[in-house]
Amino acid sequence: MALTANSSIGDWLADPAGGELIRGLLAQSGASADSLTPVLGLPLQQLVVMSQGAMPQSVVDDLVRAVNGGEIPEDASPHGWIEQVTPGRFTGKTVIVTGAASGIGKATASRIAREGGRVIACDIAAEKLDALAADLPGVVTVAGDLTQQDAIDRVVAAAGDRIDGLANVAGINDDFSPAGETPDAVWDRVIAINLTAPFKLMRAVLPIMEANGHGSILNVSSEAGLRGNASGNAYTASKHGIIGVTKSAAFMYGPKGIRVNSVAPGGVATGIPMPPHMSEYGSGRLAPFQQAIPTVATAEHLAASITFLLSDDAVNINGAILASDGGWSVQ
Repeated sequence: MALTANSSIGDWLADPAGGELIRGLLAQSGASADSLTPVLGLPLQQLVVMSQGAMPQSVVDDLVRAVNGGEIPEDASPHGWIEQVTPGRFTGKTVIVTGAASGIGKATASRIAREGGRVIACDIAAEKLDALAADLPGVVTVAGDLTQQDAIDRVVAAAGDRIDGLANVAGINDDFSPAGETPDAVWDRVIAINLTAPFKLMRAVLPIMEANGHGSILNVSSEAGLRGNASGNAYTASKHGIIGVTKSAAFMYGPKGIRVNSVAPGGVATGIPMPPHMSEYGSGRLAPFQQAIPTVATAEHLAASITFLLSDDAVNINGAILASDGGWSVQ
């Protein structure tokens, strides 16, 4: 079977010609094939996203041509997991999705829209939101900083008097610093974006859901919300906090027909940038544990978990924290 951009990285490495090309590419940057162990099951194409712009699409195209006599063959049999859209699962529903301009938020917004939902897509990146709306006609976009109340007000106004779902996806990384090193600026920004903004948006939509007698909220936590060795102090605190907010709201509003759940991702190939100045001590302390990640997921993998919990398919699930992490949490 011909190697394509959708062939797994593991298949490329196992192929004599493909493996030589990949190892040569890695050697140019001083890396080895061992660095790809967590992503062996992902398609080669995903390296473009994971590289955060360092690897252009042309590099992948050139690799495919090199193992196929200068041609890019048609990929008639895609490899691995294939997203299966459920037609009509969100028909008639209005769902707010934050962080919708890229990564997990974009994949979530896209899947809800393709399954019939009316999506209110929110992000601070206005240009990327415009691109999303161009790809998915009917998506309503709201650009703004959700740490500011006026942006939350505009999101709720755009949704109208019926809000069936809220996916709090937007989030940022910290600098891996331990508590004794965490700067005020890092703490304040991470807590504001990862915890305070999702709480305030929940607070804004809950009365509307309560009045309508139903609703579903999904807060994205993290593997760092389940353990202390996945990230730095501020990020870990924010993600533990969002689990607490989720459980409290699930308890308080369950009797009112509102379900509140959380997904805790592990490693995800979204290309979210890290802060420019990382803690040397924190990075070194975390490295062995991060290297033990069993697998890295795509944004679409997480969107599958998120949309399940948001949808009526999860009718009997409230207050759950779903570890969508490839099994990292059981290690």
